[in-house]
Amino acid sequence: MEMSRIWQWLNILVCVLLFVKAEGSGFVPITILEDAESKGAVCLDGSPPAYHFDKGSGEGVNSWIVHLEGGGWCNDVTDCLSRKDTRLGSSKQMDSQVGFYGILNNEQDYNPDFYNWNRIKIRYCDGSSFTGEVEEVDPTNNLHFRGARIFEAVIKDLLAKGMENAENAILSGCSAGGLAAILNCDRFKSMIPSGARVKCVPDAGYFIDAQDVSGTKYIENYYNKVVETHGSAKYLPESCISKYGAGLCFFPQYVVQDIDTPIFVVNAAYDSWQIRNILIPGAADPHGSWQNCRDDISNCTPDQLDAVQGFREEFIKALSGVEKSPSKGMFIDSCYIHCQTEMQESWFKTDAPQLANTVCIFYFLISNF
Repeated sequence: MEMSRIWQWLNILVCVLLFVKAEGSGFVPITILEDAESKGAVCLDGSPPAYHFDKGSGEGVNSWIVHLEGGGWCNDVTDCLSRKDTRLGSSKQMDSQVGFYGILNNEQDYNPDFYNWNRIKIRYCDGSSFTGEVEEVDPTNNLHFRGARIFEAVIKDLLAKGMENAENAILSGCSAGGLAAILNCDRFKSMIPSGARVKCVPDAGYFIDAQDVSGTKYIENYYNKVVETHGSAKYLPESCISKYGAGLCFFPQYVVQDIDTPIFVVNAAYDSWQIRNILIPGAADPHGSWQNCRDDISNCTPDQLDAVQGFREEFIKALSGVEKSPSKGMFIDSCYIHCQTEMQESWFKTDAPQLANTVCIFYFLISNF
């Protein structure tokens, strides 16, 4: 009986290893940027920032993808303290290596255009989509709000490691990292050599300013507090702030027209995170009448599905600043999903969903430099 169990576990292990070998680029070790501490570029807990770097080769040696990790935000001291001692607030809690898949994969069969580029994943530990800038540190909580400095410190380190010779550069990111790719897009372009071709590709980062099911704007209030807590206004476009105020300029729909660098938005119109947290946040459903729908969209009533459809329509309207710009593009699908470029299944596979007989159409669009 014991021997049978051992063989079962061995078979499972072999299958897992074969899957990783077939679809992943292996594990990429972490780089802790110790020098950043002296510049005040630190995580919430004061530890140095970190990233993972898989070097390019061949024709891709002067092409770069910098991908920003996601993980939500923290909007006040209590909220930030709750993540201070996790991987989202401290490099001390981060895994020493991570797998690269999807847009970061180094296998040609699974990432044909970008497999041999320099591929970087910047870890997320500031809670502000890399926009925070507060000099003072309260000794009672020792929280550091320095996301903007983290972004600058890591990019400068990458420039010294070869990105100063970049011919092509993409700033991408998922979720809060996707929002960061929008908010830091022009800043990224300004740091890259002037002759390089630069684009920003936010994935599931186009969060919209919409009412929740109770008729209030929970997410607008939340973002206002994020910007205030982290001092983010300094790194949001003044042209946007003068029209809408700093809090609203954390929303892509208000700020995207003020960004000069080409942007290609990848998002689901039925973004699962946004439906659960912007349309149906827990605070908007005190009696739990939306709980089943929130947990599983297939359990929504017809009236609840109408509300979900209404959210989709609001999302499409919020894309007008992208649609009307000749330097911006988008791939918006109707999947109930959040983040697509990081996952192999939704990035590029032989059995992936197709549009016009083409696998992952947005993959080819953004690769057209």
